[in-house]
Amino acid sequence: MTAPLFEVRAARKSYGERVALDGASLRVERGEMLAVLGPSGAGKTTLFRCLAGLAPLDAGAALLHGHDVAAMRGRQRRKIAVVFQQFNLVNRLSALDNVLAGRLGHVPAWRGWLRRFSRDDIRLALECLERVGLLDHANQRADALSGGQQQRVAIARALAQQPDLIIADEPVASLDPHIGAGVMALLASICHEGEGGIAVICSLHQPELARRYADRIVGLRQGGIVLDVAASACDEAALHQLYGSAAIPAAA
Repeated sequence: MTAPLFEVRAARKSYGERVALDGASLRVERGEMLAVLGPSGAGKTTLFRCLAGLAPLDAGAALLHGHDVAAMRGRQRRKIAVVFQQFNLVNRLSALDNVLAGRLGHVPAWRGWLRRFSRDDIRLALECLERVGLLDHANQRADALSGGQQQRVAIARALAQQPDLIIADEPVASLDPHIGAGVMALLASICHEGEGGIAVICSLHQPELARRYADRIVGLRQGGIVLDVAASACDEAALHQLYGSAAIPAAA
């Protein structure tokens, strides 16, 4: 078996006496979109923080190209981009300037501080905005954009980072169902149509969006993986196994 692009091995994380992750393991390949489902309190947010290197694991490892994410610095670290639920844009800056923030790890610090990016960086940022359908909004302030447009700018910023892996933590939670579906379709197209073989790991509360756009679905319950199937095989029985007696979230 060839090594995956990204792998989590027996991840464990506790906060005091509360166990957030209890031996969770998963794999994702290039060009694959993996959705993570689970009831509230299952450990999804903790898992994503650890995958992105934002919080250390107590035990186990998250590996990109076989390298421990927790030990990554510099160029290696830029190979993981994160898309947040609340967009995390700078409201007073234009869409283009926000996307250029994805280039900060690629340029000398002084250029980032002065926002003096090269023509190549600007060209790449504009290409990323075009990729998400917002080239015409390049000079518009972020706070003048709709929620769906802001999330697309955040995705363009992630693309400008030129990552191998995008980690998207509840990227449609703040959006209405129609706009959310469009964002999910965009993330899926980044996996399936891009030449670089970018992988996406996306946490969701909506099983129907996961089944419609993901290639594979992983189910997290009480900090452990209880489901790992192709999206096409994630039927009602699988969802009942995951959510137990809790209500399965309604379709978006």
